[in-house]
Amino acid sequence: MGKLIILNHPLIDHKMAIIRNKNTDTKTFRHLVNEVGGLITYEITRGLSLKEVDVVTPITKTVCKTLSKDVIIVPILRAGLGMVDGIQMLIPTAKVGHVGMYRDEKTLEPVEYYAKFPKEITTGTVLVVDPMLATGGSASAAITAVKERGAIDITYVGIVGCPEGVKRLNNDHPDVDIYLAAMDEKLNETGYIVPGLGDCGDRLFGTK
Repeated sequence: MGKLIILNHPLIDHKMAIIRNKNTDTKTFRHLVNEVGGLITYEITRGLSLKEVDVVTPITKTVCKTLSKDVIIVPILRAGLGMVDGIQMLIPTAKVGHVGMYRDEKTLEPVEYYAKFPKEITTGTVLVVDPMLATGGSASAAITAVKERGAIDITYVGIVGCPEGVKRLNNDHPDVDIYLAAMDEKLNETGYIVPGLGDCGDRLFGTK
């Protein structure tokens, strides 16, 4: 079973209070979602593998360490885009793939409508990114999509989750670790996380 990590950090908690507030404007909301994404990534990357390289400093030659694998960020369209810049601030060399899902009106299951990934997806560390882990359907389908393209080393990165979404992801992909800034109470009857932060995509892009 993949690990579930809820990141307890004063800066994350402080920023989450502003993100959750319904009166927070679009610009501030977008900025803080990116910042929280970066803070979460800082913790995730503690375990990344390194390799030694020779470097010549202004003084002498020495041995340093660099990342041994590519990092690939895969945001789930559209809300996942709101976390990409924050992650790339920490990992400027990270490549970005994209996967888009829509919900089938009859089956209510997500259907892939767009997918494009860098070739390094088969050998790199893949971060599947979406702020809200609600039902878990889209996250599970996105992880399936990257697995079908050969990805092996996969982590899910979100901001707010709930037990229903975590259970779905654990059942469908027990090999994938889940990182969240907060674990909320439940889903309501319309599929929103409670207390949550509303529709993240609408709040990120001002379409509310």
